[in-house]
Amino acid sequence: MPSPATRTLKANLIAYCFILPNLLGFMAFTLVPMVFALALSFMKWDGASPIAWVGLRNFAQMFHDEGFLISTKNTLVYVLGTVPTTLALSLAVAMALNRSIPGRNALRAVYFFPYVASLVAVAVVWNMMFHPTMGPVNNLLMQLGVKNPPRWTASTTWVMPNIIMASVWKNFGYYMIIYLAALQDIPKELYEAATIDGAGAWYRFRRITLPLLTPATFFVTLMLTISSFKVFDLIAVMTGGGPGRASKVLVYTIYDSAFIDFQFGYSSAIGLALFAIVLAITILQFRVEKKWVSYL
Repeated sequence: MPSPATRTLKANLIAYCFILPNLLGFMAFTLVPMVFALALSFMKWDGASPIAWVGLRNFAQMFHDEGFLISTKNTLVYVLGTVPTTLALSLAVAMALNRSIPGRNALRAVYFFPYVASLVAVAVVWNMMFHPTMGPVNNLLMQLGVKNPPRWTASTTWVMPNIIMASVWKNFGYYMIIYLAALQDIPKELYEAATIDGAGAWYRFRRITLPLLTPATFFVTLMLTISSFKVFDLIAVMTGGGPGRASKVLVYTIYDSAFIDFQFGYSSAIGLALFAIVLAITILQFRVEKKWVSYL
């Protein structure tokens, strides 16, 4: 009969065999590229010539690169426009659909559907709807008396608000589901007791709903911020970074530097800078969340 140590070793080996395929995939397609990109950010390489050490020259170049500064500004505008709007809309819709209303389940499915729809299809249809001359949105605005409606993705002023609207519409259904789950975990007795004590709707939201939704709000804010800084596919399909550089974001700049200009070292440095920005904001969010909980 096998000893306990042998049985434990066998059980561990079986467990490691289940983990091994995923671990090998992670190392081959995530860990090794990350380490290589980190090292490459201090190098100069075009994919054909020998790799040359340049130290911090790639990072110094970023602060003199107008394209990098513009893409950083565009990324911040996108994040500041997308995160709070998606957060507020998903919470408002979740609270509305958490009540007993006719067709509640169907409405939940309708609001969630854009999230599972093809992003390419959503981007193409959105561009058709907001076409400057033939789109139904501008035709409706002209019928309502707007003589010069926005040119949307053809305008340097309106392209980013249009992308933000498309992103909010595409993604808020997912975060609505998260808020719905959190709302259903709140005991109804708390609302009943507050109502008996004469508390109004705003007071109940301020003192019951909002504090108990703090974990969900923190998670939604964190995931929204990270995904917003990584935006690429929606902009690539809708505008290609244009018109001009009005919608070019950091990830798009990384793509251009690597696969258009073949500056792999410089693109790795921008990627590392983006990682540092997201990490700093994430740490700040953790600290703000602790203060928010203590304030509530």
